[in-house]
Amino acid sequence: MNKYIRAAICVPCGMIKMGWTKLCHPATFSGPIISLVSPFTEITMDRGAKLKIGKNFKMRDGAKIRVRKGATCIIGNNTAINCNNMIACRERIEIGHDVQMSPNVQIYDHDHDFRVVGGVKAGKYRTAPVKIGNNVWIGANTVILRGSEIGDNCVIGAGCIIKGKYKEGSIILQKRIEDVR
Repeated sequence: MNKYIRAAICVPCGMIKMGWTKLCHPATFSGPIISLVSPFTEITMDRGAKLKIGKNFKMRDGAKIRVRKGATCIIGNNTAINCNNMIACRERIEIGHDVQMSPNVQIYDHDHDFRVVGGVKAGKYRTAPVKIGNNVWIGANTVILRGSEIGDNCVIGAGCIIKGKYKEGSIILQKRIEDVR
């Protein structure tokens, strides 16, 4: 779609979504009124959840931000959330400035605690904060799991499953199994 047509649709939609979220959560949400947010996105906040979004925010089709009760999600300036990205926060997720995500990136600060009585159906979670530094590029189909810390100026290759701490300036690649045909 032509970028001007996209802006003509996404800027008013962003104003409505940001305004509505601010109206529903006046004390716990802050974000730019002017942003490029597709009409086919979702921002969900439970009571007691905190969400802060920086300037020049972009959110493409199918992207979702879900902040659950008592959780905090902070997204820095000039950050772009691409098609079908999911940010699911039950404790704390911090995303720095100038972070770019390719399609289908998933960020979770929790796992189901299947060991509790009742298993997954019990709805219990194990959580640990996720922190992503500034100027980070995250490749398509990447999953970032609870407890991960990614330093500034990192590049994460497509298809990675991230858990752990990665120092500033890292290039993170998932080892692949080669086809022996």
